[in-house]
Amino acid sequence: MKSAKTGIIIALAVAVLAVGGWYIGRQGAKPAAAPAVVEQPAPAAGKNLLRATYDPIHFRPAIETATDEQCLACHREVLDDKVRETSPAGVKASNSKAWYQQLSTYTGEQDTFHRRHLVTGMAKELMNLSCNTCHQGSDPRDEAQGTSATGTPQTDNGFTLRKTVNTETTCLKCHAPMNAAVMGLPGPWPESKEMFGDSCLTCHAAIRTNRHQVTYLKAEAIEAAGQKNADVCYGCHGGRSWYRIEYPYPRHPWEGMAPEVPDWAKNRPVASEARFALPTSGNQPKQ
Repeated sequence: MKSAKTGIIIALAVAVLAVGGWYIGRQGAKPAAAPAVVEQPAPAAGKNLLRATYDPIHFRPAIETATDEQCLACHREVLDDKVRETSPAGVKASNSKAWYQQLSTYTGEQDTFHRRHLVTGMAKELMNLSCNTCHQGSDPRDEAQGTSATGTPQTDNGFTLRKTVNTETTCLKCHAPMNAAVMGLPGPWPESKEMFGDSCLTCHAAIRTNRHQVTYLKAEAIEAAGQKNADVCYGCHGGRSWYRIEYPYPRHPWEGMAPEVPDWAKNRPVASEARFALPTSGNQPKQ
């Protein structure tokens, strides 16, 4: 029994000496650098991402009456971001032309997508676009059809997969190609414009005269500008097209309109979307 106790005591003593030696050796050694600690800023009160994502403003009916100020409170970067002065390849923006700069109506330097639609000179003069003109909310469950009980169903053909905007029903309003054949032109407008005095109003002074009567456009300003420069008209009606499919503009009746509907117009709507109707002049579409 004594020998067992003695063995335990000796073992403990050896362990103590070993630890002590290690400790003494460590005292003479250069201490290892502590791992760098990157302090993360504490989230500001009321800035919870999940709560913001599912804020009522991103869903109907709140999005339908949301103001730009409400949207820009969180999405201000869409106006603050600027175009690079020089591309990664070394090309200066000032020495090149973007696709939207090809017509005479665009002035100034290159600019970002949202700024061109909201705050540039042409946007302020001719357009009355708001955030919710194009963006009808941001439901994360709607990025793919049929993924939730309240999401867009698989049968909805007016839906673009994983897009925050349905381009076919929104962007094409101003960026669809011109159908020269339907309009009776002998060729594309750039090739035919001299024949018509470089003026769209040569014909449209009497045809489809009920136009641009929607909340997101400034009809009087467009008409006045179109009389001075046909590029104002062509810019939105083929000059800046980036889609190969046409947009079925509503064919709202005008004075002197023929009662027969041509084949190409038989499936066209006769009124614009109700949400774009002017409060005083009824539901009249852009033509």
